[in-house]
Amino acid sequence: MNETPTTRLSLLARLRNLQDEQAWREFTEIYTPLVRRLARQRGLQDADAADLTQEIFQAIARALEREAFDPARGSFRGWLFTIARNLTVNFLIRQARQPRGTGDTDLRNLLEALEAPPAEDSACFDGEYQRQLLQWAMDQVKGEFSELAWSVFIRVGVQGRSAAETATAVGTTVGTVYHYKSRIMARLREKIAQVEGKE
Repeated sequence: MNETPTTRLSLLARLRNLQDEQAWREFTEIYTPLVRRLARQRGLQDADAADLTQEIFQAIARALEREAFDPARGSFRGWLFTIARNLTVNFLIRQARQPRGTGDTDLRNLLEALEAPPAEDSACFDGEYQRQLLQWAMDQVKGEFSELAWSVFIRVGVQGRSAAETATAVGTTVGTVYHYKSRIMARLREKIAQVEGKE
C-alpha cells in the first residue's frame, strides 16, 4: 500500500447509473466522512456540513452522468477534492451574503484564507481518504473472522502491541497471533485493492 490509492474506474462507471444503489452505497460509505471532515475543517457546523456533503455528491452525480471526469487529467480523488473545496467556498460565500447579527469579520477572513488553499490541503485530504478507506475495509471484513482473531489483529495491527504480549493476553501462541494478523492484513489489502481498481 505504498502507492497512492486510486478509485477504481469500474466503480466510477457504475456511479453514472444513479439507480445503482450498491455502487452509491460503497461510494458514500468511503467518501461521506471524508467530505464532512473537510467541511468541518472549514468551520461549518454539523448540519451545514451535512447539507454541503449532499450538495457535493449531487454535483459529483451530475458530473459523472455527463462524463465530466477524465482520468487522463488526474486522479478522481483530486477531482473530488477540487469540487468539494469549490462548493465549500461557494457555500461560505452564500452564508456571508446573509445578514449576520454579530457584525464581525471572522467569516470574511475565513473566505480570504480559502481562496488560495495551501498545497498541504490536498495531501491532508489524501491522508484522510486512506484512513477512511482502511476503516471502511475493516468494517467490511470484520464479520469474516472470529472474535479471537479480530481481537488479536486489533491488539497487534492497530494498537501496536507485541505478539508475545498479545499471545499472553488472549491465551494463545505467538505463532497463532502472527497467523491471525497475516490473514486479516491480506484480506484488508484484498478489499482495498477491489475498491481501488487493482482487482
